[in-house]
Amino acid sequence: MIRLLIVADDFTGGLDTGVQFASRGIRTRVITDASADFEKAAMDNEVLVVVAETRHMTAKAAYDTVSDIVSSSSKAGIPYIYKKTDSALRGNIGAELSAALVASGASRLPFLPAMPALRRCTVNGIHLIDGVPVNESVFGADPFEPVRESSVKQLIALQSDVPVVNSTGCIPEGFNGICVMDASTQEDLEEAGRNLYASNELRVMAGCAGFASVLPELLGLTMGPAPELPCLDEGLFVLCGSVNPITLRQLALAQQHGFERIHIKPEQKLTEHYFEKADGKKALETWCAAVEQHDWLILDANDADGNNAASAAMASRKGMDIEAVRARISDALGSILPAILACGKRRTLLITGGDTLLQCMNHMGVRQVDPMMQIFPGVVLSQVDFGGNVRWVITKSGGFGEEMLLVELRKMLEKQH
Repeated sequence: MIRLLIVADDFTGGLDTGVQFASRGIRTRVITDASADFEKAAMDNEVLVVVAETRHMTAKAAYDTVSDIVSSSSKAGIPYIYKKTDSALRGNIGAELSAALVASGASRLPFLPAMPALRRCTVNGIHLIDGVPVNESVFGADPFEPVRESSVKQLIALQSDVPVVNSTGCIPEGFNGICVMDASTQEDLEEAGRNLYASNELRVMAGCAGFASVLPELLGLTMGPAPELPCLDEGLFVLCGSVNPITLRQLALAQQHGFERIHIKPEQKLTEHYFEKADGKKALETWCAAVEQHDWLILDANDADGNNAASAAMASRKGMDIEAVRARISDALGSILPAILACGKRRTLLITGGDTLLQCMNHMGVRQVDPMMQIFPGVVLSQVDFGGNVRWVITKSGGFGEEMLLVELRKMLEKQH
C-alpha cells in the first residue's frame, strides 16, 4: 500500500527525490502517467512518485494538474503527500504549492526548499545557491525558466494569494497558509522534520530532495537492505539536453579527459521529424558507429560555438519561440535514443535534463522507472525495462554535479571492467 505520494514537477527531480527512499531499501517507483490508478501503478511499493511535468506549464495548468493528483490521492486514503519542487525554485512554485494545500484540505503546508548537500540553502526566507541569491545565480539567467525572485515568499506571491510566512523550525501557532522554513544544514532539515512530525504537520508538505531525505525514518516507512551497485554496462553514452553552465563545464572537462563529443547540428534538432528522413537516418547510423567505436561518448544538443547562436538564428528564421525550441529539441533527443539502444554495443546511459529524459522514456515506450541509488549527490542510478531487457540509466538535473562528474563516473566504470 502506498504510504507516501510524491508529486514531481519534472522527471529528473522525481528520480532524485524518489532515490532518497529507494537507497534505504524502501520500495519506490516513479511513473509518468499522472492519471494512473495509483495503487495499481505502485503495485507493492510504499512510495510512488508521479511525474506531473508541470515545470513548463502555464500557472493555471500547473495548478489544475497538481490539484487533480492531490485530490485523487486524498480520496484514495494515501496518508502523506509531498509536493516536490525544483531545488533552484524554477517552475510554477506558487501555483503548485497553493494547489497542493487547497486540494488536500489541510490548513497549513510546510515548505522546505533547501538542499544543503548541494549548497542550496534558505536563510531568512532568501534562497541561496552557493551563497548567492538564486535570482543572481546561473538559474536567474536560465533561457527557458529564469528565477526572478530570491525571496521565496515573494516568489510564491507571483502566482498565489495564499498567506505565506517565513519561519525556522516550526509553523507559527495559529497561522494558516504556506510556511517557508529556513535550513542551511542537514541538521536543520532533520530538526524541522522532527518538530513538524510532533505537531502532526506532515500530511501535506513540500520541498526538494533535501527535505525528502529526512522523511523515511519520520514516516516509519519499511526499510530493507540498501541496494548494492550492480555491474554496469561497459563505457558511457551521455545524451545531453541541458544548457545549464554547470553541465557545460562537466562536458568540457570530460572532453579534455578523453571523451569523444559530438554536437547535434541546428537543423538536426530543430527540424520536425528530421530523423525519419534520409539525412536523419544517415546521422543515426554515424552516431551508432561512434557508440561502437568510442567507449566514452557525448552527444550534445548544444552548438559547437559554445553559445547556441547558430541554433537561435535558425529558430528565428523558422519563427519558433523559446518554448517551441525547448519542446522540439527534447523530442529530437528522445527520438535518437531508441536508435542508439538498438546498436550492437551496450553502454551505460547518462541522460541530463528532465525534458530530455521524459522524451527519451516516451520514445522508448517506458512509463515507469525504478530508482536504485545515488552514485553522487543528485546523480541517480535507475533501472528501466526496455523491450524486455533491463537497462541501467544514470540521470541528473542540468544544475547538479561537480565539474569532474563525468571523469569520476568513467573511473568508477573502468574499475568494474
